[in-house]
Amino acid sequence: MNSQTDILTYAGPIFPNARRKAEEFCSQFPKGDKAEKVRLNTLAVLFVNSYLQCMGVETDLEASDSQNILYQMYLDTADLSLANNVFLECLPVLEGESFVYVPPESQSNRMGYVAVQINQSFREAKILGFIKEVQNEYVSINQFQSLDNLLEELEHQEEANSVSEINSNVQEAQSKVINLRQWFNNVIDTGWQEISTLFNTTEANLAFATRSAKNNVVSRGKLINLGTNIEKQVILIVTVTPENEGEMDVVVEIHPIVEETYLFPHLSLSVLDADGEAVMEAHTRHNNKNIQLEFSNDLDESFNLKMTLGDVSIIESFIT
Repeated sequence: MNSQTDILTYAGPIFPNARRKAEEFCSQFPKGDKAEKVRLNTLAVLFVNSYLQCMGVETDLEASDSQNILYQMYLDTADLSLANNVFLECLPVLEGESFVYVPPESQSNRMGYVAVQINQSFREAKILGFIKEVQNEYVSINQFQSLDNLLEELEHQEEANSVSEINSNVQEAQSKVINLRQWFNNVIDTGWQEISTLFNTTEANLAFATRSAKNNVVSRGKLINLGTNIEKQVILIVTVTPENEGEMDVVVEIHPIVEETYLFPHLSLSVLDADGEAVMEAHTRHNNKNIQLEFSNDLDESFNLKMTLGDVSIIESFIT
């Protein structure tokens, strides 16, 4: 059992904007226990949200069920959404009360619980402590642990998420690295096609057929979508030619799809080295029918192609 004098707590004012929002939610219900419960839940959530933001913890208040009037109608919830789809329950308790009520709907899918004491004027609050799990609907405030435990738990979760994200990114990058030397053995990666299948104009097919007729030259193309709500497709063409035993010449091009005459304005194509640094770039303005970059790459050396249009960026990874 913890003594409340031994643990870290946090006390402070409830700001006017928080009181106004609580009153706004409360007014959606007839006067009574439900309306006052919504008021207390809202004040508790907003107070904890302010505290965590001051501590540099990322929150997503608008994604919380407690901020949705429809959820408030049917649930007794005081959740606060944090990063990576994690939820913290902010349990209100009035001054003089010794137990915190935990609704059944809030006893799962929570990374933890904080007890928030709210004074009778709704102008001040105090976070009494943190607990990871609850077993009953009523929890003594003496069972709540120091806020240090909450901050440590959030730090551990952030570290775990960072490691998971790094591992995911590494695995994704490894699975998508394209070995260009295998193209000369007709081992072609999924999504890459013969040039003739991407263009239906005689002029374009003739140009690429003439290039591919040369010895030790391989060209392949891929449809790239640079759109979000609507598709904005372009064709990425990569042509490789062995220069000598230690180098390979690479030509990268972006063309419009057959239904379009010109590329999208403000589209960029960058070549990134193994460290992710851009070593060369090309950009479209208006009425560009294609953009192109040429370079040489050492064998067994990797590089990336980055295509950007507005807020969308696509990276394709290669090794020569």
